Amino acid sequence: MAITLDLALVREQCRVVDEISDALLQTYVNAALVHVQMHCDRRLVEGEPSSEEEMALTADVYQAVLLMVGSWAENRSALAELTSEIALGVSRLLWYRKRF
Repeated sequence: MAITLDLALVREQCRVVDEISDALLQTYVNAALVHVQMHCDRRLVEGEPSSEEEMALTADVYQAVLLMVGSWAENRSALAELTSEIALGVSRLLWYRKRF
């Protein structure tokens, strides 16, 4: 099952109104979800995971996705200049979900 996030909530969290299309915002969401899966070495699922290869889209994981999307949306014209605070916050939120 594909993970879906409510774009209205994403817009609210990121304080994004009309200047970013739904298509671009969805691209950021998809990239953030892939990043989480790659970082944690697990596949995201809605609901309960059925194996150790999966992890649920819990509140902390959702927040990590929102942080990434918000950062990318806010800095879309200068992605190379992203601050390390966002990356650190995302890493910290995902640390306990990471599989070693």
